[in-house]
Amino acid sequence: MQAYALLFILLQCLLTGSALGAQAGPRVQVADAYLELRTGPGRSYPIYYVVERGEWIEILKRRTDWFKVRDAKGKEGWVRRAEMEQTLTEQGGKTDFKEAVLSDFSRRRWEMGIMGGDFSGSNVISLYGAFAFNAGLAGEISVSQLFGEFSDSLMGNIDLVAQPFPMWRVSPFFALGTGIIDTNARKTLVKSRDSTDQVSHVGVGARAYLTRRFILRAEYRNYVIFTSKDDNKEINEWKAGFAFFF
Repeated sequence: MQAYALLFILLQCLLTGSALGAQAGPRVQVADAYLELRTGPGRSYPIYYVVERGEWIEILKRRTDWFKVRDAKGKEGWVRRAEMEQTLTEQGGKTDFKEAVLSDFSRRRWEMGIMGGDFSGSNVISLYGAFAFNAGLAGEISVSQLFGEFSDSLMGNIDLVAQPFPMWRVSPFFALGTGIIDTNARKTLVKSRDSTDQVSHVGVGARAYLTRRFILRAEYRNYVIFTSKDDNKEINEWKAGFAFFF
């Protein structure tokens, strides 16, 4: 129960930091006859609202070539980059959206990715999301699925990640965190048992900026699993994968 409580507290800190970090985005004016808002960032999402010429919209976020915007009435939706480039700035000029570059990597707020590797002989696949409090410190939440020879496990972790050199193209980082691992034994193994245990870990790794909003990430973690039998286990994990930031 203590581990669950700690996870909850750290999650609240992460969400609070996200809220505090939110700032009003830039405003642009619709110059075409209308601007179509979609329910999601893609052509497959339906158009559900239209902003008319002369109205102002606020840019909330960008996902590759799609922008999430909000009009003066509070309606939010997604717009293609090609359409956004036809809008006008507050100074009356055409809006210009630059591609993400290395300097944007160091100023990123959100990061999401998938990694795979080895967890003490078991295959592991991890999904993670991170929010940067500033250029050098971020909070992360991850979920990992472990596929072992005798059992499968699901693990959730929350971390504080320090990145001392955020401006470097290949940037090292250090992680400290805690979490929960739920292990389900294969039913054919009589001696194996299911268990839910607390874990803690330290880690080190590196992010390498590739292009636009994509990065390569590799890391090593040393886990301690606190079992109910007071027979703590030490586990080494190696992972690598890809992520994008925005």
